[in-house]
Parts: sequence; structure tokens; C-alpha cells
Amino acid sequence: MRAASRRCWKSRRATHGSRSSHVGIDAEAHLPDAIAARVRDRLESFAREHVVERMWRGDHTVWKPDPREIANRLGWLRAPEWSAEQMPGLEQLRDELLGEGFTDLLLMGMGGSSLAAAVLATLGAREEGLRFHLLDSTNPEEIAALEARLDLARTFFLVASKSGTTIETRCHLAYFHSRVPEPRQFAAITDAGTPLAHLAAELGFRRVLLNPADIGGRYSALSYFGLAPAVLCGVRAEPILEAAAAMARSCRAAPDANPGAWLGAVLGESALAGRDKLHLLLPEDAAPFGAWVEQLVAESTGKEGRGILPVLENGLPPREEGWADRVVAAHGRPFPSLPAAVPQVQLPAVEHTPRLGAEFFRWEFATAVAGRVLGINPFDQPNVQEAKDATAAVLEGRLSPAQAEPLADVVRAAGPGWYVALLAWVSETDEHVSRLEAAADALRARTGCPVTIGFGPRYLHSTGQLHKGGSDRGAFIQVVAPRTCDLPVPGERFTFGQLFDAQADGDLASLRARGRRVARVTLDELERFLGG
Repeated sequence: MRAASRRCWKSRRATHGSRSSHVGIDAEAHLPDAIAARVRDRLESFAREHVVERMWRGDHTVWKPDPREIANRLGWLRAPEWSAEQMPGLEQLRDELLGEGFTDLLLMGMGGSSLAAAVLATLGAREEGLRFHLLDSTNPEEIAALEARLDLARTFFLVASKSGTTIETRCHLAYFHSRVPEPRQFAAITDAGTPLAHLAAELGFRRVLLNPADIGGRYSALSYFGLAPAVLCGVRAEPILEAAAAMARSCRAAPDANPGAWLGAVLGESALAGRDKLHLLLPEDAAPFGAWVEQLVAESTGKEGRGILPVLENGLPPREEGWADRVVAAHGRPFPSLPAAVPQVQLPAVEHTPRLGAEFFRWEFATAVAGRVLGINPFDQPNVQEAKDATAAVLEGRLSPAQAEPLADVVRAAGPGWYVALLAWVSETDEHVSRLEAAADALRARTGCPVTIGFGPRYLHSTGQLHKGGSDRGAFIQVVAPRTCDLPVPGERFTFGQLFDAQADGDLASLRARGRRVARVTLDELERFLGG
């Protein structure tokens, strides 16, 4: 797979090994007896300890004694209601833009500031609206190619950053504002009081959409960050929010009838049992939803030496032992024929239905619950800053490039329980994607390990946290290429090309500082190695 609702519950059966038990949720599961027993015990403990009720009360001790980055990060639980009140204003803005002849929307944002919007703009039911474009790369080749596709005079620019300081988004804004210095063609989504909020007011942006400060980036799908771009592109938000609200009500139920608590218990207990790779099976056109789940789960759980790694692969592992560390979640796909020991969960289809709202909320709740099971704080990202600091040090000349390892040594290290991550610092063209997927297939066959593909710098805001804060059983292969063009960053002493290279160098340095196994090669070199 490319590394790119209303209340309609059905009571189904969850099959636990040789048993069946009615769970009252719209999911089916095939769980081996050992995992089923662990999940049942965990849900019973949730009931005794009133975990669900405490989550809804905003009790940080569900996760950690320290309230920092928890007590002020639970606003997503009530996002469907808040967002429903904001929709008339967004619809009015969309109508204004269409009436003034705008044709395209360029969303500039990283990670949680853009992934949910990409899902909704791609998979949501569409009416009349702007054409959606996303910029989440500092690669000058991609920026130049995107600019060439746009009629800048008829493009509306939406700048999204919770902190208001994200370096990629700040540079994107500087570049396009220098090209189109017309403030009424710009709007921002951010928190109150951020540097972006102040700059947008100073420059006279058409709108500044202030998101609730207690909603963290990757839990912001059902807030302005996910919904504003979608509404401007003609997506009908009302049924999506209705579905989300219905799921939220269901996630107040007792743990054994609670769709989010149940899924979180399955994921968390599977990980504790050594099944810490979440194999997501999705139809090809639902790939954007997989990328959103990948960021949510990886960045939320990948810390303190543990975590759940989402795996988005085209096929199934080539060897039966490749399933030994996996749990499977399939959206809108039948259960594959797998060894009986593999836990499997089947969930509703998401493409082109209002169910997106329900599934956004289910996965957010489940991920928070999985964090409880793993004993970590699912709302912070303690290791993301390392790569940012390293990037700044490279740009300022304070950090020399780290030494990568030979590719053969890194691949040889990937044994049982490991994963291989292809970290692509190349343009995300169809050709490169196809070649990387072929390389991933070859690595999967050679090592028996799951292989992920992430394009830089996007993955730094997604799986990058897990790469550094999670298990040390990862083999990393940076794939790089010479630059063919460059673009200035107005107001900065560096160019986009220099920033892109510094981000790759900074991530290499951060991974090596944590003792990770990392190689750096070109795509040609990787293909020659795998063909030999």
C-alpha cells in the first residue's frame, strides 16, 4: 500500500479462539484463547477501576500520576459537539471563496495538522468545493512541481500548525506569501496565542481559525484541523460529525460493550504478548486512512522502549513465521486465511461513507486505551524534538553528519521480532513509489520482517517518534538522491534544499545517537544490493 456516520451499529459476534461471545459492537474478531483471556481480564479490570468514566472526567491518572501533557490533551473527547457548532462559519467561507472564483485549496501542514484532512478530502462524500492539494514536504522538487500545477491567483492557502512554530509550515507560508502577497487568499488554523496566530493577524489573513488548545495534533481529526479543509473542498461534515457523536456515546458504555475500549484492549494486550506490529488491511483507495492510523498509533504508543508499529503492506508476509509478532485489523476487508494464533479484528469499511467520523473517534479512543494498557502517556511525543534540534544544529553548522552503517550489516541485523523501515528522502513520484515498494517486497522476502515506507520529512511527524522512543528492534535504511533544483526560503539563510538535507542528516544523527542500526544509500544502490 502506498505510503501515502450515523449511528448504524450492528451487534455481531467476536470469536475468541474456539469460543464466541456477544460484545455488542460493530466488529468481529478471531482471537486465540490466550489473547481473548487477556482482553477479558483487562476489560474487567477497566470496569473495577472505572477507567472509562475517569477518561471522560479528564482524570490524568488513568495514564500517569503527572498531569503534564495529559490533563490539557483530552478535548478530543468532545470535539464532535464543538465542531458541529463551527460548521456554519466554514460553509459560509466555502461559499465566499467559490463566489469569488477560487478553484483550489492548498493545505500546508505536517502530521496531525494535515493527515485527517487528506483522508476526508479524498474519501468523504463531496459536493461543490475547491480542489484539494496538500504540501507536507520541504523537498524543493515537490514544491516546484506543486506550484506548477496551481493557478496561484485562484488558489486559497490554508496554513495549519497547532504550535504555530512548525518549521516546514513556517517556510511554506513564507514562500507562497512571497509569491501571492494577498492576505485575503490566506487563512490559518492554530491555537490561540501562537506565533502563527500573531503573524496571521499582523498580515491580515482572511480567517484565523483557533482550535481548542486541549486537542493534541494527532487527536485533532474531528476539529478544525481535519474538518476545515474538507468543508472548503465540498465535503459534507454533518453526517461525519453525527457518526462521530454516535461513536462517542458508544465509547461511554461499559468496557465490555465499548467499541473503543475493546479495540484498545485487543491492541494493547496483543502488544504485551509480543504482537506489537499492527497489520492494517485496507482497500487500496482507503490508503489515506491507513496513513492517518499509522501516525496516531505510532506517535502515541512509541515511547519508553515500547509501542505498536502500524504496518501498511500490499501483501501478506511471505513466511508463516512472519505473523508471529502481528495483530491484524481489517477495514472493509474479509478475514484473510491466517494461522489460528494471529489475532484478527474486522471493522467497517471507511471509504466514501460518513463512517469516517465514527472510525476517527473509535481509533482515537482505542489508542488512548492502548496507552493505558502499555503504561505510557499516549498524548506526548518526547523524542520528536530530538530530530528538530538536530536539524537546527546541522543548519547552524554545529553538528557534523553522523556515520551510517553498511547496508549489508543493517539488513543482516533484522531478525525475528524486528522491522525494517525505508526512510525515503526522495521525491514522492509514481516511479519512486513503485521502486520503493519493490524494494520493500524484496526486503520482506529476505528478512521475514515487516517493512514500512515513509517519506521524509513527513514520517518525522508520524513514525519518527516510535523509531526513536519505541523498541530498538528496528533496521533503518535512508534512501537519498542528489537534488535537481532548489528554492529559496524568504527571510531565512537556508534554502528548501538545505533544509530538506538537514532534516535527513538530523534524523540520521538522532537515530544513531540512540544506537539504532541505520544505513544510507541511493535507490540505485539499494536495488543493486537486493538484486545481488
